[in-house]
Amino acid sequence: MDKLDQKILDLLQQDAMVPVAEIAEQVGSSKSVCWRRIQRLQDDGIIKSRVALLDPNKVGLDIILFAQVKMTAHGRRLPNFIEIIKDIPQILECYTLMGNVDFLLKIVVKDIQEYENLWWHHLSQIEGVQEISSTIAMTAVKHTTKLPLYD
Repeated sequence: MDKLDQKILDLLQQDAMVPVAEIAEQVGSSKSVCWRRIQRLQDDGIIKSRVALLDPNKVGLDIILFAQVKMTAHGRRLPNFIEIIKDIPQILECYTLMGNVDFLLKIVVKDIQEYENLWWHHLSQIEGVQEISSTIAMTAVKHTTKLPLYD
């Protein structure tokens, strides 16, 4: 990936709908070169998808929380846990961790009752879950999907 790729990616991370002609103008290249590079970046999996980022509050999802999940044991139960949470739409992100807990989940819900239902009827029922500790986010001080690109 060279500097031109980085400039193109930087623009697309700000607005995935920006026309190729505008990208070409801003990076100082031709439309055809930019189009080919964008296609290559997609083919190489660097650009995974182009999506619309929604405001959770404006679609009625007012609570963002993080749940730390500790498992009773590792091994066979981890793939089961992972497959189950992939099917829960309120779980936006899941990370495996090193340290005292095994997973960190980012969850979005409309209200506490929805999370309580998710907790009691889904998360706590997964085989191997020992403990779930939840923290509610009060304010998003910083939230970006834009990755820092370096040469």
